[in-house]
Amino acid sequence: MALAFDEYGRPFIIIKEQEQKSRLRGLDAQKANINAGKAVARILRTSLGPKGMDKMLQSPDGDVTITNDGATILEQMDVDNQIAKLMVELSRSQDYEIGDGTTGVVVMAGALLEQAEKLLERGIHPVRVAEGYELASRIAVEHLEHIAQKFEFNVTNIESLVRTCMTTLSSKIVNRCKQTLAEIAVKAVLAVADLERKDVNLDLIKVEGKVGGKLEDTELVYGIIVDKDMSHPQMPKIIEDAKIAILTCPFEPPKPKTKHKVDIDTVEKFQTLRQQELKYFDDMVQKCKDVGATLVICQWGFDDEANHLLMHRNLPAVRWVGGVELELIAIATGGRIVPRFQELTPEKLGRAGLVREKSFGTTKDRMLYIEQCANSRAVTIFIRGGNKMMIEETKRSIHDALCVARNLIRNNSIVYGGGSAEISCSIAVDAAAYRYRGVEQYAIRSFAEALDSIPMALAENSGLQPIETLSAVKLQQIKENTPFCGIDCNDVGTNNMQEQNVFETLIGKQQQILLATQVVKMILKIDDVISPSEY
Repeated sequence: MALAFDEYGRPFIIIKEQEQKSRLRGLDAQKANINAGKAVARILRTSLGPKGMDKMLQSPDGDVTITNDGATILEQMDVDNQIAKLMVELSRSQDYEIGDGTTGVVVMAGALLEQAEKLLERGIHPVRVAEGYELASRIAVEHLEHIAQKFEFNVTNIESLVRTCMTTLSSKIVNRCKQTLAEIAVKAVLAVADLERKDVNLDLIKVEGKVGGKLEDTELVYGIIVDKDMSHPQMPKIIEDAKIAILTCPFEPPKPKTKHKVDIDTVEKFQTLRQQELKYFDDMVQKCKDVGATLVICQWGFDDEANHLLMHRNLPAVRWVGGVELELIAIATGGRIVPRFQELTPEKLGRAGLVREKSFGTTKDRMLYIEQCANSRAVTIFIRGGNKMMIEETKRSIHDALCVARNLIRNNSIVYGGGSAEISCSIAVDAAAYRYRGVEQYAIRSFAEALDSIPMALAENSGLQPIETLSAVKLQQIKENTPFCGIDCNDVGTNNMQEQNVFETLIGKQQQILLATQVVKMILKIDDVISPSEY
């Protein structure tokens, strides 16, 4: 604690408990920050590309996750360092905005930080480095616009959409079924897409998983699947032309809001109470029958009394259905969610061509399929797999594919993958560096070198000679003046990504470069780190 005295001799505190804090300044602070960012990038570097390795993460309560999705890895890692947390945020923003490229954006940021460290050691001011990076990122984004290609698609011709989704899925654990899963993802997105407004609401696509079967059994259902069964085992398992009452009110007598006590001292009083309860249940069931409902879906449970009555009145029912699922069922069937029995009318019923209960394997697992809905703009992707981890990873992979299809509907421009876009940008940025006379020229050249780190990592992860492979591809791009040459990760025998059908979305690639540059600029501008000392 530092004390000072005013002109009257009264003491006052300048900085309280400063000795309990550790402090890094200037170049030391910048290097410490850069090392933290590089450490995070190094973890994800080996997960990049179709031959990237998976990471196994164990949570404190023993849950195991196996994935190579950058956002998931960083989300589940316990990161303490503030700069490392920035890298986690970077991956998350790429995931929220684009849904794909979460590993690449962190590897890119790590490479930019590595190059910046070399420039700082030469004595170049970090602000000049940041400005150079900003200029270079603009050149790279403009060059991507220049080399991008537009492709046309419609509801009948979805081949190009499927190919782009296959590129995303090829780096996942599910790559052996990438054709099937890509087709499912594209069909699901087109089912809920508004092609006139170029808008897709991914909330209308429900992804459900069930352990058992094999990955090839994954299917797209034009309707909703609910992980519930009929409330009574003797209720019909198949209902055709179903009229569905969607209720959020419970099948039970009303309870007073205040505390209450009922004194029953004779058998007659008990009989009267019981008769009243029965009448109440009877009225509720009758109300549903009167409006023409052939299936009741209820958010709450109901006791055996109500269940028995529903079964006797031939009114199949499903209980304990979650709020999100109720909303999807209402959207799909064109029904309205009814909060009170008094408000139930025939117009508020949802309609579905077929409601069936399906059981799986030799277990008692059953699920409810609501198909042939009045409004098929709500669909379900139903994933099967050998174990829970496989299903969770497939869900993450499908999410990436759905996001890619959505991005292509919003903006149908593509660039070629396999590191070809990065190499092409690197050549363009390097050539543009000569136009700048100041110190920024060094930063722009370093940016071009950092862009090469993505194809280099792809080659490394595929077991190729990284420097040799990258030099050969770069030479080929310059000689042939074609931006399609990339790293042949799958050993097909050609470097032409156009022939290999390896596509990536333009907006995804641009977002990667812009986000990585922004974060690196932020990290470079920090020159003083004050943190509480560790006890």
